[in-house]
This record gives sequence, C-alpha cells and structure tokens, in this order.
Amino acid sequence: MAQMFNPAHPGRVLREWLGEMQVSAAAAHMRVSRVTLSRVLNGKAGISADMSLRLAEALGTSPTLWIDLQTQYDLWQASRKRRPKIGLLKKVA
Repeated sequence: MAQMFNPAHPGRVLREWLGEMQVSAAAAHMRVSRVTLSRVLNGKAGISADMSLRLAEALGTSPTLWIDLQTQYDLWQASRKRRPKIGLLKKVA
C-alpha cells in the first residue's frame, strides 16, 4: 500500500459517501449509536475493524477499503510527530 500525502480522515470520505443522508438514519441502519457514527464523521474517532465490516455491508464496499483509509491516515499523522532516532536492530547469532 503506497502512503498518500496528507490523506483525509476516513470520516470525511464517509461523509461524502453518505451524501445528504441523516447521521441518525445511517447509524440506525448500521446498528450503531448516532454518537459513534458522528464521532467518526467528525474525525474524533477512527474506523475500527467492526465499523469497517458494518460500512462494507451497508455501502457495498470492501472492509479493507475502510481499514486502509484509516491506516493511511494514522501513518501520516504518526509520521508528522517527533520521534526519537531509532537505528537498525542487529540480529544476535
């Protein structure tokens, strides 16, 4: 999987996918709380494995689509933070 430059939070992608559908209607259809779906849509929560399965069933997509979007977003965010320099781990014979 190639890493994107500054990928959108998957909630933003989902918001576009849902279009004009009300959050409460989409949440009820996926059998999650409105708050849970709203947190994802507003970028306050990530897409879990369970949510990716629910989205795949509700939208006719692959669950890996949603997991991959979340992974790309998480990797990009992590790459922007300061981390200590870590050298190559040497194999002990």
